[in-house]
Amino acid sequence: MTTIIGIGVENRKEVAKKVQNVLTEFGCDIKTRLGLNDYKEEECSYKGLILVDVPNRAKALELENKLKEIDNLTVKEMEF
Repeated sequence: MTTIIGIGVENRKEVAKKVQNVLTEFGCDIKTRLGLNDYKEEECSYKGLILVDVPNRAKALELENKLKEIDNLTVKEMEF
């Protein structure tokens, strides 16, 4: 089984570093990472979506809990 965690970022400029630090902390546990953002030609986008594939269920829960401590994020999961 694998867990896909969706991370909705509402204020990218303010929380990007915090999110990156947490994802780096769990870097060895993340199998796949995909980042999507609202493209705006004139400026950096305000919103973003990150999907991470974490095969180890215990590590996925740990990662989710760390991410939920950060304001302006929506964290959801899917299991396959």
